[in-house]
Amino acid sequence: QGQLVESGGGTVQAGGSLKLSCELSGNSAGSRCMAWFRQGPDNKREAVAVIDGDGTTNYADSVEGRFTISKDNAKKTLYLEMNGLNSADSAKYYCASDKWGCTLINGLPSLVQHDYTYWGQGTQVTVSS
Repeated sequence: QGQLVESGGGTVQAGGSLKLSCELSGNSAGSRCMAWFRQGPDNKREAVAVIDGDGTTNYADSVEGRFTISKDNAKKTLYLEMNGLNSADSAKYYCASDKWGCTLINGLPSLVQHDYTYWGQGTQVTVSS
């Protein structure tokens, strides 16, 4: 059984930064495709960033240039560094992973066309103005 545990959420002022972590264990530890999603007050789930087994990344337009997804295979941890936060970034953030490589669209891991096997419970990020 695989498990993902997120941490690092909290309340931050607009313009501030946070770094989220997602620890993988069990069967999820061997995941190749990993991603961060968020779900805001409208309950719509949005893919934020994805990283493939070879390190190729892709970002939603809304976070491009502000967020960075990375991973430490030795620590079995996925990260999301978030800078320049604004109120639109307030949401519950979830990590997801899959043992298979990411679905590629034009050579980039797709943000939307992939079914993830493992999901975390989420960590809340609130940006105050």
